[in-house]
Amino acid sequence: MRQYISFFFLLIALATQAQKSNQPVLQEARAETVGMSSERLQRLDRIMQMYVDSGRQAGVAVLVARNGKIVQHKAYGYDNMAQKTPLRRDGIFRIASQTKAITSMGVLMLYEEGKFLLDDPISKYLPAFKTMMVLDKFNEKDTSYTTIPAKREITIRQLLTHTSGIGYPGIGSKEANSIYAKYKIPSGIGTPNANLADAINGLAKLPLLSQPGDRWMYSVSIDVLGRLIEVVSGQTLDKFLRTRLFDPLGMNDTFFYLPAPKHNRLTTLYTEDASKKTILYTAQGGLDPNYPNQPGTFYAGGAGLNSTLLDYAIFLQMVLNGGEYNGKRILSPTTIKLALMNQIGDLNVGNNKFGLGFSLNSAKSAARLPVSEGAFEWGGYFGTNYWVDPKEGIVALVYTQKVPNSFGDLNDKIRVMVYQAITELKGTGIGTDD
Repeated sequence: MRQYISFFFLLIALATQAQKSNQPVLQEARAETVGMSSERLQRLDRIMQMYVDSGRQAGVAVLVARNGKIVQHKAYGYDNMAQKTPLRRDGIFRIASQTKAITSMGVLMLYEEGKFLLDDPISKYLPAFKTMMVLDKFNEKDTSYTTIPAKREITIRQLLTHTSGIGYPGIGSKEANSIYAKYKIPSGIGTPNANLADAINGLAKLPLLSQPGDRWMYSVSIDVLGRLIEVVSGQTLDKFLRTRLFDPLGMNDTFFYLPAPKHNRLTTLYTEDASKKTILYTAQGGLDPNYPNQPGTFYAGGAGLNSTLLDYAIFLQMVLNGGEYNGKRILSPTTIKLALMNQIGDLNVGNNKFGLGFSLNSAKSAARLPVSEGAFEWGGYFGTNYWVDPKEGIVALVYTQKVPNSFGDLNDKIRVMVYQAITELKGTGIGTDD
């Protein structure tokens, strides 16, 4: 009898533990089930369609979830404008710098295994970064420069927070653009035959743009961390992310280079002419828009992934869940908490702060738009954008494929449209709060 009683209490304990770890798994539901209004979400439909009808965008895809319930998952407009082919909500988009958050979480997975500490110098694992120089004077006419010694070594934390002093090829400062172009440092997009080890070793020979820790500067620091993952794990970045993140989470449409059966789902890339009219993007500046459908071996930690709205929403929901999704524990809640804390002190990213892989919405930003303070966000070069609001349980993504784009106000308008559809706020005493 005593054995049966013990077994009974064991079952209760296991059931209680399972209930505690029961985090939301994304499922479609009516908006009203999560304190939102289906009628008010139709305003979002009208705004998205207006951007298409006016020619500002060829197509727009949107996913909005609250408390793990997907209340909006739609595509508006066209994938191919000329042929009037509708944009698919399961289209595969070039997500570019949205790769950074994924690689950053990969770094934190290895950190949790005791492979390194965040304040370790990167040179402990990538010796080429042992003795760095910092740019002093730069001559625009011939791209010559002088340097001074770095005052300190670059740490893994500084790489995660873009305070390493490294810049960005092509989209960085004039100094970074010139120097990195001269020494052929890739941006991570459209260079399938490059080699990550060679690229990072080449980067380590070039001067930093500022002293490590002194400035926030958008950078290829996450590419360096992609190489760190390879060295520490003994796997290519592609294989590490596939086996440790994508497969466990069921992110079956996320790849650096798309398998042949998925080629037809790659969305069309657009640009605009001098009159701001949306036109087809053709190969320019050496970038072939079909690069995701080419075979490749270059896996940049900061760019290059292609994915769907749903796949990336799963990744974001995992973070919002405290590191767990669909019974798969990827990271500890304590590590997620660390990642979503201000890691740059008094430095700023516009009005925001920065954690370990994400921009963090500040009180000043929250006063401008209704996204809560502490929400985390980022986007990608080709017109993809996301934010997650832990306070309100929101995961939201809006994807276009257009660069450059003169109508970036779409990203602010969709934030307004999502929050005006909320009818029940959490923990504020406003509305029908539970």
